[in-house]
Amino acid sequence: MSRAPTRERHPVHRYGAGIYLPPRRPESRCVPLQPVPPPDLLYNPPRTITCEANNMPTILERFYETHQKSAELYAGGQEVVAGGAAQSRVMYPHPFYVGRGDGAVKWDVDGNELIDYLIGFGSLILGNNRPEITEAVERQVRNGTHMGTTTPHEVRWAELITGLMPSAERVRFTASGTEATLLAIRLARGYTGKTRLVKFREHYDGWHDYVAIEAGITAPYGVPNETRSTVAVVEPDPDALEKYLSQDSDVAAVIMEPTGAHWGQFPVQNPHFLESVREITQRHGVLMIMDEVIMGFRVSRGGAQGKYGVMPDLCSMAKIVAGGLPGGAVGGRADIFEPMGDPDPAKRFVHPGTFNANPVSAVAGIAALEIIESEPITEMADAAADRLKNGLRNALTKQEVTGHVHGVSSIVHIALGVEGETNDQDISQVPHDQLMAATSGRKIEMLKLAMLNEGVDMFGGIGFMTSAAHTDDQVDRTVEAFERSLVALRDEGYI
Repeated sequence: MSRAPTRERHPVHRYGAGIYLPPRRPESRCVPLQPVPPPDLLYNPPRTITCEANNMPTILERFYETHQKSAELYAGGQEVVAGGAAQSRVMYPHPFYVGRGDGAVKWDVDGNELIDYLIGFGSLILGNNRPEITEAVERQVRNGTHMGTTTPHEVRWAELITGLMPSAERVRFTASGTEATLLAIRLARGYTGKTRLVKFREHYDGWHDYVAIEAGITAPYGVPNETRSTVAVVEPDPDALEKYLSQDSDVAAVIMEPTGAHWGQFPVQNPHFLESVREITQRHGVLMIMDEVIMGFRVSRGGAQGKYGVMPDLCSMAKIVAGGLPGGAVGGRADIFEPMGDPDPAKRFVHPGTFNANPVSAVAGIAALEIIESEPITEMADAAADRLKNGLRNALTKQEVTGHVHGVSSIVHIALGVEGETNDQDISQVPHDQLMAATSGRKIEMLKLAMLNEGVDMFGGIGFMTSAAHTDDQVDRTVEAFERSLVALRDEGYI
């Protein structure tokens, strides 16, 4: 059977018909650019545009020149991968592709060495390629990647989780964090016999239909508008929650990121917020679901619930819990999980899943949690973040750039163009609308590129996650890279 003819491959960029050099802002000290045709990145490197201020290539030109293999991969990927790349977080002007990581460093396919602050989207608090995890995975792969039944590893994995997470009397495993929040919501609905889910505005709890609903907008692509009737979005404020629950008796659960929306980028600023949510939900007979996918085993060994001493009814976990491999879990009160073992098939909560407690992910999770249990991992990551925050603030002051640095534990957020105070836990007190405005737009994209040009991979131009593998020298070099990036952004008129 002959195959259909394939289309001629061209480097087509998701922002348009090709990759364009952006027009320079009028106030830039660099030579203003007119829009130019998209360069053929497969064969002809983009022409170099220099800055009059320092006779150096611009941020975008430096990125193009040092990421040619990544450009080729992206051009090919757009012909076969939906959206061009497997992640929806496709960066401007194209993603870069990484081949290897070790400790707090990774190397892309063009040979660029990068200090890594994405650190597996937060899943690698031990750093890349931690030997104990690598060795455990290699042993298990040799023994088999899937047994088609339960393995001893799931018992040990669950024992570690229940020993570390204060609220986890029982654990059920999933294949991802999104699956974990979906399972937690279904458990809550079954246990309470109620329908509605309440989430807080801008809080991210995965991509399934129930948590994709946001306030004031139509349902996202592919999500039925009818789903909105089963989800309520309220402001992250105890009074707003109290008001809503007083008017709606059909709420099964409230789900939340414990430190605030988008891993604390828009933080919980009320110091009694978690305690208030716990008291309000208990009084109204509503379950509290704490989304610990990012914060679990990071802000403390026992996650946010351990750090702040507030016990949810259920908590979702992923990332660190599986040692950086695919995997998730739901933990919580034993009575909520009882339907999973009900002898009556009509009452039983059936939860199948080909990769639930997959042995390869299980041994990685066991290795990671045993290290976290026995070594000061969270403290080491926190110390790196504290050093980084101080350095970033000093760089902003030195370069006389308006900016705001905040974040709890091993998480660091930065917002250019806004100033404000933090409390004694480094939680920002800047209004959320100001933080939102300061962490969007072209300057954020260009900060990401400028830092990549300087050998640092930060989280989308808005923050950093540190690990126990980050050294003082790497943090100090990151601060130096940030200062040079600020100079480049100012030279080109972005700040």
